[in-house]
Amino acid sequence: MEYRVTLATAAPDLAVIDDAIREADPAALVDQDPTDGALRVTAWINAEELAAVLAQTGITATRVELQPSVCCGDCSG
Repeated sequence: MEYRVTLATAAPDLAVIDDAIREADPAALVDQDPTDGALRVTAWINAEELAAVLAQTGITATRVELQPSVCCGDCSG
Protein backbone atom coordinates (compact mmCIF):
# COMPACT_ATOMS: atom_id res chain seq x y z
CA MET A 1 0.00 0.00 0.00
CA GLU A 2 1.16 3.49 -0.73
CA TYR A 3 0.83 6.30 1.80
CA ARG A 4 1.43 10.02 1.85
CA VAL A 5 2.34 11.18 5.34
CA THR A 6 2.16 14.79 6.48
CA LEU A 7 4.52 15.45 9.37
CA ALA A 8 4.17 17.78 12.34
CA THR A 9 7.84 18.79 12.03
CA ALA A 10 10.17 19.32 9.11
CA ALA A 11 13.40 17.57 8.08
CA PRO A 12 13.14 14.11 9.64
CA ASP A 13 16.07 11.72 9.57
CA LEU A 14 15.00 9.47 6.70
CA ALA A 15 17.52 6.78 7.60
CA VAL A 16 15.96 6.36 11.05
CA ILE A 17 12.45 6.29 9.59
CA ASP A 18 13.48 3.86 6.85
CA ASP A 19 15.08 1.48 9.37
CA ALA A 20 12.00 1.55 11.62
CA ILE A 21 9.53 0.93 8.79
CA ARG A 22 11.72 -1.85 7.34
CA GLU A 23 11.48 -3.68 10.66
CA ALA A 24 7.72 -3.86 10.08
CA ASP A 25 8.10 -4.58 6.34
CA PRO A 26 11.59 -5.41 4.98
CA ALA A 27 10.50 -4.54 1.43
CA ALA A 28 9.17 -1.07 2.32
CA LEU A 29 10.21 2.03 0.40
CA VAL A 30 10.44 5.48 1.97
CA ASP A 31 11.30 8.87 0.48
CA GLN A 32 10.42 12.49 1.00
CA ASP A 33 8.56 14.71 -1.46
CA PRO A 34 10.88 17.67 -2.11
CA THR A 35 7.98 20.01 -2.86
CA ASP A 36 6.24 19.85 0.52
CA GLY A 37 8.30 17.56 2.76
CA ALA A 38 5.64 14.84 3.01
CA LEU A 39 6.83 11.27 3.33
CA ARG A 40 5.97 8.78 0.63
CA VAL A 41 5.83 5.27 2.03
CA THR A 42 5.11 2.00 0.27
CA ALA A 43 4.65 -0.85 2.75
CA TRP A 44 2.41 -3.79 3.61
CA ILE A 45 1.18 -2.28 6.88
CA ASN A 46 -2.00 -0.33 7.60
CA ALA A 47 -2.16 3.40 8.32
CA GLU A 48 -2.45 2.93 12.08
CA GLU A 49 0.63 0.69 12.15
CA LEU A 50 2.55 3.20 10.05
CA ALA A 51 1.63 6.06 12.40
CA ALA A 52 2.69 3.92 15.39
CA VAL A 53 6.06 3.08 13.80
CA LEU A 54 6.67 6.76 13.12
CA ALA A 55 5.68 7.67 16.68
CA GLN A 56 8.22 5.14 18.00
CA THR A 57 10.94 7.05 16.13
CA GLY A 58 9.78 10.35 17.63
CA ILE A 59 8.04 11.53 14.45
CA THR A 60 4.47 12.80 14.72
CA ALA A 61 2.32 12.27 11.65
CA THR A 62 -0.51 14.76 11.39
CA ARG A 63 -2.03 12.87 8.47
CA VAL A 64 -1.53 9.42 6.95
CA GLU A 65 -3.34 9.11 3.62
CA LEU A 66 -3.71 5.85 1.72
CA GLN A 67 -3.07 6.62 -1.94
CA PRO A 68 -5.02 5.12 -4.84
CA SER A 69 -3.41 2.03 -6.30
CA VAL A 70 -1.32 2.46 -9.44
CA CYS A 71 -0.92 -1.30 -9.85
CA CYS A 72 -1.91 -2.61 -13.26
CA GLY A 73 -1.70 -6.24 -12.07
CA ASP A 74 0.53 -7.21 -14.98
CA CYS A 75 3.62 -8.33 -13.07
CA SER A 76 1.82 -10.80 -10.80
CA GLY A 77 -1.15 -11.81 -12.85
